[in-house]
Amino acid sequence: LAMLGETGADACRPEELPEEFGLKGDQYYLSPAQAQAILDLRLHRLTGLEHEKLINDYKELLQQIADFLEILGSESRLFEVMREEMNQVRANYADPRRTEIVGSQLDLSMEDLITEEDRVVTISRSGYAKSQPLADYQAQRRGGMGKAAASVKDEDVVEHLLIASSHDTLLCFSSAGKVYWIRVFNIPLASRTSRGRPLVNILPLEEGERITSMLPIREYTEGYFIFMATANGTVKKTPLENFSRPRSVGLRAVELDEGDTLIGTALTDGEKDIMLFGSAGKVLRFKESDVRPMGRTARGVRGIRLQEGQRVISLIVPEEDKQVLTVSENGYGKRTETSDFPQYGRGGQGVIAMQTSERNGSLVGAVQVADGDQIMLISDRGTLGRTRVEEVPVLSRNTQGVRLIRLKTDETLVGIEQVAEPEEDLPPLEELDD
Repeated sequence: LAMLGETGADACRPEELPEEFGLKGDQYYLSPAQAQAILDLRLHRLTGLEHEKLINDYKELLQQIADFLEILGSESRLFEVMREEMNQVRANYADPRRTEIVGSQLDLSMEDLITEEDRVVTISRSGYAKSQPLADYQAQRRGGMGKAAASVKDEDVVEHLLIASSHDTLLCFSSAGKVYWIRVFNIPLASRTSRGRPLVNILPLEEGERITSMLPIREYTEGYFIFMATANGTVKKTPLENFSRPRSVGLRAVELDEGDTLIGTALTDGEKDIMLFGSAGKVLRFKESDVRPMGRTARGVRGIRLQEGQRVISLIVPEEDKQVLTVSENGYGKRTETSDFPQYGRGGQGVIAMQTSERNGSLVGAVQVADGDQIMLISDRGTLGRTRVEEVPVLSRNTQGVRLIRLKTDETLVGIEQVAEPEEDLPPLEELDD
């Protein structure tokens, strides 16, 4: 191109070449005929055109090899090249660091690794414990047969049912008046038909000792109390912070008379009302302030006066605009407004909460509910039923109630528990004979 440029565009132009082709500035534009002529050249002629370029590339490569060998053979030359390259890297990439590097230690607890969910915790009379996700249960129709909640031996029954978050701590109160601590996620998950794990392998229970009450706790807040009631009618309240330091072997929660057991606990603020329900169908409502705060080892005071053979089966802290749902051992129940239960002084006999006729049997459970809730009923053979609260009629105190669950022959109801998050898509309930 340089030679053609010196000659001139017109001088080097073939006679028959159109005006749009030829040398124009520093570029030469080939016509179709010229391009075809180049394509028609033999391979050896094209190779000859590249010969000079290949020779030049070879000479340049030899020069580079000699330069690299000199670098490898001279330490001073090597350092010089390294300095030049590092300076070039710094010139190209030496911008301020954007990532902050700090010293830190990741502290993970077992709770951080466990998904929080509601669980059904059950304990059998012979001492087997397990937990199941609450979502595993479907609400059944009132009076239905229910689903198996546990696989038990002929002589065993499911005795305690509790619904709590997997992140809660359970304060487990025993028949001996002691309290033990366990996180809900440490109670093994098991299927409906599984018996669970022996409680003596989870808690350090002594021989003959069994768990009679469980209370889920998230924080040990000052100004709150644990209110306790025993089967013989004794009550006691202890500041919650007294239970904030768990011990692996448990602690004394209440001193008990011979033959007495702890049947219920409640978290209070010192200003609540207390309701004690007896197996004979009576209830006594009194002010919590009638009971002074006591230490863990105190014996407590009389809460309700019982006749021979009777026992306390439930402790409730009543709330406004709620009802108390009572159930009998033969599967009958009802709702009663909390305002229907009059307040008396501590230590009295109370008033009728539910008739304990031959049809109903003894009172076995009482829970506080509101519209939108559901309840779980559990029998001594491990059958679990789930029912809408709205389907249980609101009746006065001195009545028998209606059938809530159909029980098999020689099967009795032993427990009731409120469901925290009921399901919405339930079919209409069928009418049942009371």
